Amino acid sequence: MNICVFLSAADLDERYTGPAKEFGGLLGKGGHTLVWGGSDTGLMKVVADGVQESGGRLLGVSVDFLAAKARAGADEMVIAKDLAERKRLLLEKADAVVIMVGGTGTLDEATEILELKKHGHTDKPVVLLNTAGFYDGLREQFRRMEDEGFLPRPLTELVFFAEEPVGALAYLEESRGIA
Repeated sequence: MNICVFLSAADLDERYTGPAKEFGGLLGKGGHTLVWGGSDTGLMKVVADGVQESGGRLLGVSVDFLAAKARAGADEMVIAKDLAERKRLLLEKADAVVIMVGGTGTLDEATEILELKKHGHTDKPVVLLNTAGFYDGLREQFRRMEDEGFLPRPLTELVFFAEEPVGALAYLEESRGIA
């Protein structure tokens, strides 16, 4: 399965790097392909290292102005002309999406896939990996949106919240009939 992971390219501490490395290792061991922003920095590097070290495949989609930070040695690297094309290509090449910790770019990517799903333009499973409670506030906001009628579909149809990497991958494999 091609699994797109949206996450930060920032260098972060062990509470975030440990689960990112673990998730990458699980992807590789499961024979999956990581579809990611292609960067060889921060958490993007950590998850890609985990995938590659455990025998998985790397499919990167970088963007013109970040091409110098693209990972050498990826199995495939595409360079998009801008962020909109990058996001489109990432989603196009993926069978499923995992949103890990990140900043505004990650949040933008997360809301785009959820908006597409909300309107029935994709049926790809989406997981928010809630490492160290990072997305507790967002989960609460989504619940409020659901409770107050802002979501035309139940939240559980849009996104699955996983607390641990193993739960995230198990959900994806189950939803795609793998395992």
